Amino acid sequence: MELKLDDSLFNEEELQNTPSRYEGFLEEWASNNQFKFTTFDNPGYNQMVILKDIDFSSLCSHHLLPFHGVAHIGYIPGSKICGISKLARVVDKFASRPQIQERMTQEIADFIEMELQPAGVMVVVSAQHDCMRIRGVKKQNSQMVTSAIKGEFCKAETRNEFLKLLG
Repeated sequence: MELKLDDSLFNEEELQNTPSRYEGFLEEWASNNQFKFTTFDNPGYNQMVILKDIDFSSLCSHHLLPFHGVAHIGYIPGSKICGISKLARVVDKFASRPQIQERMTQEIADFIEMELQPAGVMVVVSAQHDCMRIRGVKKQNSQMVTSAIKGEFCKAETRNEFLKLLG
């Protein structure tokens, strides 16, 4: 398919260095996925740990347009806990590549389950997709919500407590 656009839409001077700027963006963005997920022995805490409203930006793999939102992560510790900033870094790790929101949500939960081996983990992601806002149906306020639920969070009581604590 040949892309035909009116040349008057583009300013040659502004676009001249766009490929190198975009390459620099991709390199910087991809570096977000490199961090050490440090864990600590659990001092005996057996209740829910929640980090909510973790903002992120990602790119839709279907259109290469941004989607932005927040992730909420809850886990019930097993023998290990992690530094709270590590939960935010996990979101950045999986948001820093072109993808779909459903996969990102599941990957965050899978990673936390693998690293911490908690009694349960739940991830809820809510995002606005620019591919819905500026093209196609052009819905400005739509939000996509996805979740991944494991272990103790599969029980309605635990899941409901998590959702209640999110407010």
